[in-house]
Amino acid sequence: MIRIENLTKKYGDMHAIKGINLSLDAGDLFGFIGPNGAGKTTTMRIVATLLEPSHGEAYVCGHSIYDNPREIRRLVGFMPDFFGVYDDMKVIEYLEFFAAAYRINGAERKKRCDELLEVVDLEFKRYALANTLSRGQTQRLGLARVLIHDPQVLLLDEPLSGLDPRARIEMRNLLRRLGQTGKTIIVSSHILPELADICNKVGIIDRGEMKVSAEVTDVIRQVRDRTVLHINVKQDLEAARVYLEKQEIVESARLGDGHLIVTLTSGSANYSMLATEMLQNGFNVTMLREEEINLESAFMALTKGVGAKI
Repeated sequence: MIRIENLTKKYGDMHAIKGINLSLDAGDLFGFIGPNGAGKTTTMRIVATLLEPSHGEAYVCGHSIYDNPREIRRLVGFMPDFFGVYDDMKVIEYLEFFAAAYRINGAERKKRCDELLEVVDLEFKRYALANTLSRGQTQRLGLARVLIHDPQVLLLDEPLSGLDPRARIEMRNLLRRLGQTGKTIIVSSHILPELADICNKVGIIDRGEMKVSAEVTDVIRQVRDRTVLHINVKQDLEAARVYLEKQEIVESARLGDGHLIVTLTSGSANYSMLATEMLQNGFNVTMLREEEINLESAFMALTKGVGAKI
């Protein structure tokens, strides 16, 4: 759906972005993360054909940004960080205006606007003036606007910026639902935790260069080369610890907060028989779970010194 190859944008001697490469499939929800000024907006504007690169290429649904920008604009919905609304328009009038701009007319226009108001939970604000909405409501209205022509690709530039905690949660839930519709979505943010739990792929950019770009599971796998288990037994924990340390796949076993923390040797990801073997040796296992590593910890380990707000 989106393929970016060696994308570069220069202003004089300064690189806004340098050699960006990225490949996204249908249904991917990509978290584009980096400090302010890192190059996120520049990249998204180039993909949306609103800015011409200095070098490189980008394809959207097979169309080159150079050869077919008109078709790309039909396929893309771009939501900037800040956008204006028409002060004298009601919410429904605002959506109908943009629907008309996309030549959606008659009963289909009414149906589409009604559906989107429900999707973004603004039905109760249908007749309110657009300039009276809160920041969170304005962001949701902006999202409804970019969805009006049912684009296959969404480019959302910091949609969570400036929202209060409740509005941020509501927007994340909305983005999660959109990610289940099969659209390809790029969502940018300068704060990692805002996107960590909704994206299947993530990229980190700093000073115009992509530092990390991979599936969430791959990013975590790069950080952890050893599996850590939390194990509890009804019997003596010390006896269980001594037993586990003698096992070939166990590198170390120590007493944690009322249970054992067991680190497996490098490459020993398969521990399916460990509980069975413990039971056979007289240990009644009451808990065995793999320790999780969160995406934020993975990024911090992979990108030490990249940026202060990542």
